[in-house]
Amino acid sequence: MAENVIHPLFDPCDRGKTASPAELAAIFRPSAIAVVGASGRPGSVGQSVFSNILYGGFAGTIYPVNLTAHSINGVRAYRSLAEIPDPVDLAVLIVPAAATPAMAREAAAKGVKGLIVISAGFRETGPAGAEIERELQTVCHEHGMRLIGPNCLGVINTDPEVRLNASFARRRALPGHIAFISQSGALCTAVLDFAAKRNMGFSKFISVGNKADVGELALIRYLHEDPQTRVIMMYVEELRHGFEFIETVREITGGDRPTPILAIKSGRTAAGAKAASSHTGSLAGSEEVYNALFQQAGIFRVQTIEELFDYAIAFGNQPLPRGNRIAIVTNAGGPGIMATDVTIQTGLRLAPFEETTTAALRSHLPAAANIANPVDVIGDARMDRYRDALEAVLADGNVDGVIFILTPQSMTEIEATARVIPDLARQSGKPVIASFMGLMDVSPGVEILEANRIPHYHFPETAARAMAALYQYSRWITREHPEAGPLPVDRPRVRRVIETALAAGRHYLGEAEGNEILAAYGFPVLPARLATSAAEAAAAVAALGTCAFKIVSPQIVHKTEAGGVRTGIATPEEAAATYEEMVARVRANRPDAAITGVYAQQMARSGMEVILGINRDKVFGPLLMFGLGGIFVEVLKDVSFRLAPIRRNGARFLVDSIKARPMLTGARGLPPRDVDELERCLLRLSALAVDHPEIAELDINPLFVHEAGAGCSVADCRLLLDPGRACPKPPD
Repeated sequence: MAENVIHPLFDPCDRGKTASPAELAAIFRPSAIAVVGASGRPGSVGQSVFSNILYGGFAGTIYPVNLTAHSINGVRAYRSLAEIPDPVDLAVLIVPAAATPAMAREAAAKGVKGLIVISAGFRETGPAGAEIERELQTVCHEHGMRLIGPNCLGVINTDPEVRLNASFARRRALPGHIAFISQSGALCTAVLDFAAKRNMGFSKFISVGNKADVGELALIRYLHEDPQTRVIMMYVEELRHGFEFIETVREITGGDRPTPILAIKSGRTAAGAKAASSHTGSLAGSEEVYNALFQQAGIFRVQTIEELFDYAIAFGNQPLPRGNRIAIVTNAGGPGIMATDVTIQTGLRLAPFEETTTAALRSHLPAAANIANPVDVIGDARMDRYRDALEAVLADGNVDGVIFILTPQSMTEIEATARVIPDLARQSGKPVIASFMGLMDVSPGVEILEANRIPHYHFPETAARAMAALYQYSRWITREHPEAGPLPVDRPRVRRVIETALAAGRHYLGEAEGNEILAAYGFPVLPARLATSAAEAAAAVAALGTCAFKIVSPQIVHKTEAGGVRTGIATPEEAAATYEEMVARVRANRPDAAITGVYAQQMARSGMEVILGINRDKVFGPLLMFGLGGIFVEVLKDVSFRLAPIRRNGARFLVDSIKARPMLTGARGLPPRDVDELERCLLRLSALAVDHPEIAELDINPLFVHEAGAGCSVADCRLLLDPGRACPKPPD
């Protein structure tokens, strides 16, 4: 089966139809299945799929469909779907790609409600295959059939009431409470093998392939309602939903009945965004888009397949910590130190013990033991010493979770120690994560831990990272939801500016028009005038006070490089001279540019310079950027991203995510800045991006953030329009 190469079938503005949980029941809980292309030939996909269903103990009825065979594996075969005498809920197609549309029509006539198309040869092969896939889509949509695939491994449901393995996977999935969604079929087979080695079970195992119909969003909805699923893992190559994905998944990961979702996204080192005329455009690439998408949806993004498993085991088996105060119990100092280092680095902290805990530890542990956190019960500890230490720290009100480390020494009671952990952990209601270090000697203890749903890792650093992942998700579901408050806007005013520019064939808007747009959305724009002569420049300074002068030309985007910016112009005489000098200099540097005049803008008060920007992704829509501004934006690249629209938490996240955040809060004697007004500016930016999709790119650089309570000032802006990007905006 070929790997997926993306040849989009849909316009990026099309959000597509999303299958409901009830519709997907035909695929995951069918009463009768027809395998079209079932085969008795050993080693064939048709033989593998049919055998997996048959010998996997499927609770319903299975019908092999084969043009020439009388029976498959002792089960009577049928020449067509129409010959099957009973109703069929699900059809699994293993036929040449070109034959799938016709077979889908036959399935529709039979009353089939769900299809799994295993076959390859569709859009992953190029335009001809894409056309076949488009026809298959059309048939399914016309007849209300839901489709998994094509070009996929299949679907597995371990629910004991169903026992469905409609895949050609070599290894069966063990029952469990983790669901796995993968865009790569080849990766699925490796994951199943790896999971079996770790005794890791699955509730559902889904290879989505080309996602011609059912994709991740529909499956996440379904799995959230699935009583067998406690955590969802995803391998993603690309997603086709932006705001809809965020809005839906955010409620699943952080609503009243949260389901944690872990994801790994491939293609992290793909080429960055194409060079664009704005800073935002040049800094925003697909990696930033997916980071924003996952963060806003509450999805925990991991970097490796191993991390995906490590964290899923913790999420699927332990409660979430109430806070970040962690106790470490170990019988060796070195591993305790390693766990402590990672604990602190990942945002956790060592819990300060209550006096009663310290007294209990002192009474149970030898004098050589360390009764501070991390607790070292020392190398000769047997089960009772471990038990007493674990019981004491779990009872401590300052402890939110425990990392339990054991190194196998000659006197260590490995199995007995493993047996005391589960009951104490359950009674406490706190997460306990274990690291029995080694492979051979500790394996009997590890089996006891895994059988009792205590996450185990070979190294303490991994255990600490898993605990940190639990804490980060706990913070997500307990986060506050501050109200943004009203943000009055004048949409018609902005619409007039945009339509006038586009009617004149102009796509680049400079400060004069840009500031008018920003002012309509409540941005703190500085007073300014357009001067078309030296006399008008002098009059502007007389009226506005000290000004900055900026050349106005539709051909000049970056004014400084052309010699078109001067600041601190204080008198009318200086203004007249500066006007003449600037126009002459720019004409010499850019003889191709048509000069409209000079934009005279009142100088802003001092403040921290930041950048606000919009860049519009072709699939996910408007991407907001915030960061350290001025001349440093492309040098330091201290920026963060969020997909619009955002709420108050999203604005706060943008501000809190940059490394220069302490400069806004008064680091090293600097005055605290007006972060509240800055967050309101980001909310205005979000509204502007959503309301006016023709704004392809926008930079506000710099925005001066003044001292707390003194507001902000827009010092410079530029916009790029693209009438072809007018996708329907998502709901407010």
